Amino acid sequence: MNQLPHLQLIQRYNVPVPRYTSYPTVPFWPQSIDAEEWISRLKQRFEGCNNTLGISLYIHLPFCESLCTYCGCNKKITTNHTVEMPYIKALLQEWKMYKSILGSVPVVREIHIGGGTPTFFSPENLDTLLSGIKQGAMVHSIAECSIEGHPNNTNAEHLDVLYHHGFTRISYGVQDNDAKVQALINRIQPWENVLRATWEAREVGFKSINYDLIYGLPGQTLSSMEKTLREVLSVRPDRIAFYSYAHVPWTSRGQRLFDENDLPDAQLKMQLYMLGKAMFTNAGYADIGMDHYALPGEALFQARAEGRLHRNFMGYTTRESGMLIGLGVSSISDAGNAYAQNYKALHEYYDALEHQLLPVFRGCMLNEEDERFKKYILDITCKGITVPTASDMRFISAMNGNYLLQLLMDGLIEIDHGTIKVTPSGNHFLRNIARIFDIHLLRSERDTNSERTFSRAI
Repeated sequence: MNQLPHLQLIQRYNVPVPRYTSYPTVPFWPQSIDAEEWISRLKQRFEGCNNTLGISLYIHLPFCESLCTYCGCNKKITTNHTVEMPYIKALLQEWKMYKSILGSVPVVREIHIGGGTPTFFSPENLDTLLSGIKQGAMVHSIAECSIEGHPNNTNAEHLDVLYHHGFTRISYGVQDNDAKVQALINRIQPWENVLRATWEAREVGFKSINYDLIYGLPGQTLSSMEKTLREVLSVRPDRIAFYSYAHVPWTSRGQRLFDENDLPDAQLKMQLYMLGKAMFTNAGYADIGMDHYALPGEALFQARAEGRLHRNFMGYTTRESGMLIGLGVSSISDAGNAYAQNYKALHEYYDALEHQLLPVFRGCMLNEEDERFKKYILDITCKGITVPTASDMRFISAMNGNYLLQLLMDGLIEIDHGTIKVTPSGNHFLRNIARIFDIHLLRSERDTNSERTFSRAI
């Protein structure tokens, strides 16, 4: 084994690669969906898991009062808060349609509300939404409920309502504390607001607070990043997500407002990543993998240690649910062997519901091979170990050629009697390792054009 220094490894593996919140990944899905087949697979999955694993809900609230120019999420910019109730009514109509299709009371084990800016909605309207979600459903007594919050507009009333409905986890989009960086990305967010929102969440009773941070943003320097990280670590959030900024102006139009000369070059971006990783681990945070860090004893840390970690469109979760239903524009549902995505445009989403149709416009129906390779990818990204069948192992070796040998020589994986295991060094490169099981990527001509399909690993 010829172990390269860490910086050289980062340089070698800093290539465009999927984030693997699904397999097959979204770029390889058909641009249409057989709605009847989707419903059939959904019902079959529900019947097999509702009384055991239960189901997860993802609710997308797309509205924001201002545009954060780095953001690649599906959002709608408006200061008109009269949009809240029509959207809530549409969400509850969609949920009612799913409950009718499923045919019996769903047992909800997980709820995540994302955006957009979920706390754009008033506390009263969030209460209306969550009360409606619970009608005709059973939210499990130990359900995990989480929400994304903007520190500027998340207040004690929001937190009280959410806690009353069982929410105990909140993720604040901190991104960066430097005033110059905040001006460049159009997210002016005083540190005092982050402190207030954090203190209020803890005071109400939230047991897990996550901070989202981004490296590679315009204007970032090593000194400014170090200052941000020192401030963050002084608060000891329970989790930290340290994401690489993905500059994809061909899909995120707001990023065209950047002067690309303000972006850190590749060398500086890698140094920003290494600075963050070192500061987190020195402060006692465990590297969960795929950009996530958690304090020992925190639920994500425990799930990883106990082999319960799971990954889906909500990112890492602490348990596997039987299926995921996504409500709202652009949301994605996962029935295990099938995916469906809702319309991305608000008017198309509303129009489908007005015609009493599920607002899905594309999806992917997995075959047996897809299901096996999906499991391998989940095993690698969540447990760090997988055991392919003998025939699949031969296929993986043939398809990956020298790449598999490179991972071995660089000390990122070990292979023993057909078992592929991620090493401690390899835990920093899970996306690159999972790629060896991405048959769609390897078979497709997209592999040669992935620079404009997927973001880089670092």
